[in-house]
Amino acid sequence: MKIIAVANQKGGVGKSTTAVNLAASLGIRDKRVLCVDLDPQGNCTSGFGISKKGLGVTSYDVLMGTEKIDNAILETDFANVSIICSTLGLAGAEVELANEENRANRLKMQLLTVKDSFDYILIDCPPSLSILTINALCAADSVLIPLQCEFYSLEGLSQLVESIRRIKQRYNPDLEIEGILFTMADSRLNLTNQVVNEVKKHFPDKPFKTMIPRNVRLSEAPSFGKPIIFYDRFSKGADSYEKLAEELLKRNGERKVKPIRKLLRPKKGT
Repeated sequence: MKIIAVANQKGGVGKSTTAVNLAASLGIRDKRVLCVDLDPQGNCTSGFGISKKGLGVTSYDVLMGTEKIDNAILETDFANVSIICSTLGLAGAEVELANEENRANRLKMQLLTVKDSFDYILIDCPPSLSILTINALCAADSVLIPLQCEFYSLEGLSQLVESIRRIKQRYNPDLEIEGILFTMADSRLNLTNQVVNEVKKHFPDKPFKTMIPRNVRLSEAPSFGKPIIFYDRFSKGADSYEKLAEELLKRNGERKVKPIRKLLRPKKGT
């Protein structure tokens, strides 16, 4: 079992998109996946087609310790993927946890009770180094960093790496960088290639080979409440997240990984 925080202090880089689509791509491979929506915007929640109105137990209740984590886990409509949902109410946890003891390890302690039920737990973090993100980094084994291919992203990356270093020193000495994922990439642009080369120069073994392109179908999928592989599995966006899942599994010791398209190929006569 592995816990991966999907984090970047910069907004709009594809954190929720990555959490939703990577989870679905792993689920198709019979991996049991739990997504923890730790962003008050709740994009991960809506990305799985779950309405934020009338939700019962959410990540807010889990962090505040008013409910056991088991009561917050919902099954999605997508194979082997469960979720702990989020609403805007989670923003209140920032203030309410400010003076609480052991506030950085609230999520970690809850996840310890269910971790054996899943192969991967993906935590979708808010775009800031808040107490919510700190909880995610304290609970995680590693951090997956979506990085938009633009100049300002490089500045944000150095800040995030420094934040990870501090979390390692103070709270979670085993925390590692799972990998850097280039998003909204266009290899035809000089800027994309410059950003990729600069990151590889400073972090040679961290970038994923897979890059996520700008893709209209990928942008449309959340409004239909579906991961891209279930919305349009023949799109470039679906193909890229299929390949990311393959690469992640190989990085974590699985040698024989079949492409998802072979797993989804219709049987003869259907």
